[in-house]
Amino acid sequence: MTATADRTADRTAETVPGLPDTTGLGYEEKLRILSEASVHQHFDAFLDIAWDDPDFEVRDDDPRWVLPEVDSLGGTDWYRSLPLERQIAIGQYRMANIMKVGLQFEQLLIAGVMNHLIGMPNGKAEFRYSTHEVTEECHHTQMFQEGVNRIGLDVQGGPGWFVKVAPLLSLAGRALPNVFFMGILAGEEPIDHLQKSVLRSGHEMHPMVTRVMQIHVAEEARHIGFAHTYLEERSKDYGPVQRFGLSLAYPVIMRVLCDVIMKPTRKMQKDLDIPKDVMREVYWRSEKSQKLLRDTFGDVRMLADELGLMNPVSRRVWRLLGIAGTASRFRSEPKSAAV
Repeated sequence: MTATADRTADRTAETVPGLPDTTGLGYEEKLRILSEASVHQHFDAFLDIAWDDPDFEVRDDDPRWVLPEVDSLGGTDWYRSLPLERQIAIGQYRMANIMKVGLQFEQLLIAGVMNHLIGMPNGKAEFRYSTHEVTEECHHTQMFQEGVNRIGLDVQGGPGWFVKVAPLLSLAGRALPNVFFMGILAGEEPIDHLQKSVLRSGHEMHPMVTRVMQIHVAEEARHIGFAHTYLEERSKDYGPVQRFGLSLAYPVIMRVLCDVIMKPTRKMQKDLDIPKDVMREVYWRSEKSQKLLRDTFGDVRMLADELGLMNPVSRRVWRLLGIAGTASRFRSEPKSAAV
């Protein structure tokens, strides 16, 4: 067995470690603890994944590529009625595309955080933790791209408009940091929710995909925690007008970027020949899909309450966008399967 495989085997049990307890601590101290956690618990894209393990080989007859029922597309009657070889092909494409759009969001995050930090004064704990996070996100981009390359499909990732405007969006890291960090959550929460749902389902996925998900979920726990902490700290300075404006922007940002991650692009729909009626059902007309959409933003609604961004007008926006609902009681609270 290779050194990479040895290291990976030793760390297979490291799936979703909890966030360090920072209750009652000040902002700088919370970030110091998150930084120490990044030092002692981090992953390398090429040391912690046994890419060349024979079990990681991508084969077109491997049933472990069949999508789990918790996946919005994988749970449809249309998908389940297809021949096994078509289910496998669609599963490979969908997993590759999810990795690609995840990679694109990580690139946007990295660029935006660097813009955010360019003028930061010396001695700030925020600088150190942010650069830890960027280091981890760089490994994620390598990890996702290697996964796409191994699957061997030329997927697009996000829609064309998103890829074109992403470099401009990264400028918000300096000009509009509150909006930018809301955008970070809008990119991180849906894919984190999807990956946790798959891992919790017990469905046997291809081991390469499982390992990528394990690593991403483990480190995203800190990244999402930082975005929450940052917005909580900055909310202390919101004036009434700014708070009201952010209360309206917050759900819109969440809803738009959710579709970028979770909804198949036109290219993917065409490549996989997904019927239009299936697309309408899954995104987001059926009761099951509407529940998935609401559940995805339980943690986000909890944060909105904490930031004072829920008011009669903004609540109406949440409802109109189909993402209103009960806030989570704690981070990553599992949602009931009942519709």
